Amino acid sequence: MIQALTRRPLLTACALAAAVMAIAPAAHATTTASKTKHPIVLVHGFIGFDNILGIQYFYDIPKQLRADGATVYIASVNPSQTTEFRGEELIQQMKQWAAKDGVTKFNLIGHSHGGPTVRYAAGTVPTMVASVTTIAATHFGSKVADDILANTTPEGGFDKLATAGLQLIGWLSGNSTAKQADLLTALNALSSEGSAAFNAKFPVGAPTTPCGNGPEVASVAGNPIRWYSVSGTAVKTNGWDISDAILGATAKYFGDEPNDGLVSKCSSHWGKVLKDDYAWNHLDEVNQVLGIVGRTAPDPVAFYKAQASRLKLAGL
Repeated sequence: MIQALTRRPLLTACALAAAVMAIAPAAHATTTASKTKHPIVLVHGFIGFDNILGIQYFYDIPKQLRADGATVYIASVNPSQTTEFRGEELIQQMKQWAAKDGVTKFNLIGHSHGGPTVRYAAGTVPTMVASVTTIAATHFGSKVADDILANTTPEGGFDKLATAGLQLIGWLSGNSTAKQADLLTALNALSSEGSAAFNAKFPVGAPTTPCGNGPEVASVAGNPIRWYSVSGTAVKTNGWDISDAILGATAKYFGDEPNDGLVSKCSSHWGKVLKDDYAWNHLDEVNQVLGIVGRTAPDPVAFYKAQASRLKLAGL
């Protein structure tokens, strides 16, 4: 299990190899289908980054949204820290964007650990948040995190080696708090126990029944916010995708529970569940690696465009 996860940083290394390709110029809007009233903010998850040498975590998604009329910001938060730590980084960036561009509210979209991260922002500065959309988020923890914590010994040195790799990822992406990345700190936040503690502090949008839906609209301190979630339940989706082998090694910890290799279907539920069984694994959900998904799977970019259209129609 631990060996499988330590290979995960290789995914980033392989993605970096694609940086030798010419980077496309910024897209200009050709339609207005995704032109929401409030800008969209994309927030990456655990071991994530905003941009490394031209390769974006949300691969090709910002460009396609902008070409469809959306204003998109990409957050840079610590790849491996507590939800609160990452959430505070996000809030500071939101305030900077608001001051610079005259923005009053944002539509937040978070993948994996980015889901609880955007919920923290919504619960802390609700007047700045119009909607929250989470993609395969760890709302109720990840059994992978639980397993690693249960089988990692401090004297083994694994946590120190992995932490160094995470700090390197943060440094390459230009994150200002890269040196504070810490594997075990993040895993505790992503665990079932850590998630339960976080949910007790930030319960708005929670499912009203086990593995069910939460409210589509719920207020924080009198500020109405729309809540949505989506996830996949595939693991090995394309033989050309190097991440499939890694996710295949972690999926076994979920038993018969549907999952995307790192997060179970039920753990991803928050607010209105738009769909929880896309034929995507955990990286397909952000159009990685380099846009490779299953041959019969829907285009992840199309989902982000559809969600932007949904927010636009809702006046957000």
